[in-house]
Amino acid sequence: MDKRLVIAIDGPAGAGKSTLAKMLAKKLNYTYIDTGAMYRALTLKVLNQNVNFKDIDKIIALANSTIIELVNSPFADQPKVLLDGKDVTKEIRDPLVSQHVSLVAKIPEVRKRMLVLQRRIGENGGVVMDGRDVGTVVLPNADLKFFVTADINSRAERRLKDLLNQGYEVDYESVLEELIERDRIDSNREVAPLRPAEDAIFIDTTGSTIQENLDKIVSYIEKKLIQIEGDN
Repeated sequence: MDKRLVIAIDGPAGAGKSTLAKMLAKKLNYTYIDTGAMYRALTLKVLNQNVNFKDIDKIIALANSTIIELVNSPFADQPKVLLDGKDVTKEIRDPLVSQHVSLVAKIPEVRKRMLVLQRRIGENGGVVMDGRDVGTVVLPNADLKFFVTADINSRAERRLKDLLNQGYEVDYESVLEELIERDRIDSNREVAPLRPAEDAIFIDTTGSTIQENLDKIVSYIEKKLIQIEGDN
């Protein structure tokens, strides 16, 4: 049918939400939006300009003057991230960015700026958007909301594998420590804390394959489409 859904996928780092969101968007021929990439891009700029992470006013000023674009391509696994016109798709995955991104993402004024951009992208449907507050704040009226989770050890192992594959020199303990700290900051920030939406569908990826989890999500989407068709 012609109905193009708005799908929100939230969850903590390393749970597999971005991988699932990308695969789902490709399968549905939807636009994939990684909200975390936007915060990572701004964090990269803060680092590159040697701005103190305690200098909130400076970070807010950077957010308001920075142009962040996500460019989807049918030939790429993920959107190209442009920071003021420069491709920073790889740079934003640097462990140093991961260590500091929560400090930037918790600033209310920064989130307001990003919120405007994210809602503008998702308002026309045919979108799979992942992040930490998509279902609760960014797209509260999404047609379907998923909360992807996994135990902390599985998440650390996945993140370690991803970083090693990208050529970064990291170890399990440092990755585990980073995830625990990010969870603490993301879950306790004043604005848009990490939490599932009341109507979110939980997908626990611990001990299951990516394909199994994707099939599970697709089955929920098929049921939703049948329901919408029946209502019409």
